[in-house]
Amino acid sequence: MVTLPRTPRMRIGLVLAGASLLAAACGSSGSSGQSSGSGAAGQTVPTAHLPVLKTIGKGEGQLNLIAWEGYLNPIWVKPFEQQTGCQVNAKYAGSSDEMVSLMRNGGGGQYDMVSSSGDADLRILYAGDARPVNISLIPSWKDFFPAFKSPPFNTINGVHYGVSLQWGPNVLMYSQKAFPSAPASWSVIYSPKYKGQVTVPDNPIQIADAALYLKTHNPALKITDPYELTQPQFQGAVRLLAAQRPLIEKYWALASQEIFDFKNGNATVGAGWPYQVSALKANHFPIGATIPSEGATGWADTWMLAAKAPHPNCAYMWMRYISTPKVQAEQAVNYGETPDNMLACGYMNQLQKGSCDQYHANAPTSYFDSIALWKTPIATCDNGKPDCVPYAQWVAAWNTQVK
Repeated sequence: MVTLPRTPRMRIGLVLAGASLLAAACGSSGSSGQSSGSGAAGQTVPTAHLPVLKTIGKGEGQLNLIAWEGYLNPIWVKPFEQQTGCQVNAKYAGSSDEMVSLMRNGGGGQYDMVSSSGDADLRILYAGDARPVNISLIPSWKDFFPAFKSPPFNTINGVHYGVSLQWGPNVLMYSQKAFPSAPASWSVIYSPKYKGQVTVPDNPIQIADAALYLKTHNPALKITDPYELTQPQFQGAVRLLAAQRPLIEKYWALASQEIFDFKNGNATVGAGWPYQVSALKANHFPIGATIPSEGATGWADTWMLAAKAPHPNCAYMWMRYISTPKVQAEQAVNYGETPDNMLACGYMNQLQKGSCDQYHANAPTSYFDSIALWKTPIATCDNGKPDCVPYAQWVAAWNTQVK
């Protein structure tokens, strides 16, 4: 596997964020059997009618993937390369905004796929940067839990634009040196007591975490969905995060940065992913993680196919491979997340005893309901009223009022 050079994390402005509001016309080519790409709030997926592969042909020898750090571990990448002859070239992104940027213009004819999360999916789709996928070429898809077969974050009007991968929570991480027992509330990351010891993601979607906290602690705001916020609700969350700013040791962009800060004692508490927890435990650092009483946000990721993917056969081979239960189990155990394939549970326990229960792979429906999964904030709320704050304003507030 080759890792493409990393670029400094880009601060994405309003023009890019505005992709979440794009309502472009459908493309003209494609099979006549596909339905239109009409989706949320009447928006249209411009690539809805692009043709899909009917069969997987000979691999092109290369596969360029945009991924979250930790998603392209040699444990499962090397066997894929050996089986297919497709060399994986990895470009790690530090945020969903960076993924959206890299996928612009259909991946620019450079990138084949992206491991997109729910706060980026609709921006990528409505910008016309992903193309439909023939799910019948992914045999293991039939073994996915129902919630992840055709979820609204990667399937619009019956058209698939990728294959679901894994999902999991954004957890409260804490150094067990500083916290002998798990904190019961997210309040610790907003407490002056821990000034200079707090770390959170450098990501506008963090506003949803503040909103989820306020849903419990400021009921007068009447927050029901942390991604559907009216202006008063939104400003309440932004104010909370602005007040948090003096407490922050670092807004982290890459998982490795948060791992470094905990390991070196720069941070003692913060928001992170199970991946950082697993990595710190592997280094024998006394790290703890919990989902506090207010609940947690989370992600559900998709390998989404770029509209201008240069290596489509290798891309389909990757989707087919990464969906199999053994490989799903390997990623789940290594990263600390929940697989979408129902058959992965047994493999997980073979790799790490008790991991199926630990990551709730045997009861995803109930656990799924306890996590507020990322989704792209748009102006039209689910109730049809146009009074929600769109993602462009989330980006603007994060860059000008929070940080």
